[in-house]
Amino acid sequence: MNDDAPVIYGVEYQARSLCAQQGETESIRFLVGTQSLKSDNQIHLIDFDDESNIISKYIFLHSPGEIWNIDACPADKNILATCYNTIKDGKTCTRASVWRMPPLDEMEPPAFNDMSNDGSSSNYTSLRCVSDLETGHGDVKKVLWNPCGDSNKMLTISERHVDLWISNSGEVRHTDTITLDGKAQLHFNVGRFNPHHGGSQIATGIDTSIKGYDLRSMSPSFTIENAHSQMIRDLDFNPNKQYYFASCSDDCKVKFWDTRNTHEPLMIRADHSHWVWSVRYNNFHDQLVLTSSSDSRVILSNIASLSSEPYGHIDEDEDDNEKVPDVDRVISTFDEHEDSVYAVEWSSADPWVFASLSYDGRLVVNRVPRAEKYKILL
Repeated sequence: MNDDAPVIYGVEYQARSLCAQQGETESIRFLVGTQSLKSDNQIHLIDFDDESNIISKYIFLHSPGEIWNIDACPADKNILATCYNTIKDGKTCTRASVWRMPPLDEMEPPAFNDMSNDGSSSNYTSLRCVSDLETGHGDVKKVLWNPCGDSNKMLTISERHVDLWISNSGEVRHTDTITLDGKAQLHFNVGRFNPHHGGSQIATGIDTSIKGYDLRSMSPSFTIENAHSQMIRDLDFNPNKQYYFASCSDDCKVKFWDTRNTHEPLMIRADHSHWVWSVRYNNFHDQLVLTSSSDSRVILSNIASLSSEPYGHIDEDEDDNEKVPDVDRVISTFDEHEDSVYAVEWSSADPWVFASLSYDGRLVVNRVPRAEKYKILL
């Protein structure tokens, strides 16, 4: 059974920011943010046609500065948020803003599909800034939208603060703040909404530890001290099992946890040979887990034993009702990248399609191998 070849798209600048266009459920679309010191930065909206294997690009100018983080609003496909470097009072700082893209069906094809002959950005469309997320808490590292429930709720993560915001048609107002207690050298690295309970809970990485917070009381809900031996780079919650989540780190490991019992991880995977930058559960089939690393690889794993679907198939040699548990394993290793793979994301429109982005600007669109897909479906 032959699998479709990966589709590769090259961004003209270095890049490390990637997300799926969450508000779009009909078309397979991803957003990529660039990091260029010499030119205006860009956001590339990538539209992937699964039948023809053709990518269409929609390029928008992001003139304020290098993009370090990007997230798409799940309630409005034309709204997104970025964290970016900019100059303020002669100093470099990292800020966050909410932007609106023009609806794609209102744009003329030359505005997004054609490169000008001299390589300039004259044909590109600018984003409209809707709100600047001024926290007063220093550099902003991450901006996150609540993926479900109250999808107008969003977070910004600074070194020692998590700020909660409410967005209404892009207009944003600040509502509350979590302040990190303890040693001054401790900092928030990353955060992630729990998609259960209406997005009222989050998990944060604080150097090598993990701490959960309840946003209703703005107080800690669980703590995992020294969850990893080196800095935590990413977190993700299981979409089907409300207490399960995964973390990855510079220690080259991916660990799976249960928030009800945090004394030790449920499982440790060490499939990568360098820092692991991203971990993502499949939005529907939670046994499928993607990871990406500075070893230039993307790994798709089956973590069946911790999933809501632990049985992979019916064994035809046994009784019809005898189910055989699936085996935890690496399904595929994808090596189309030649640089550190900073991000990997599942499509919000197709559960079998995902994209990965490496620092050299290479975006690769891949699919779950057909044999694995049919094994899950049949």
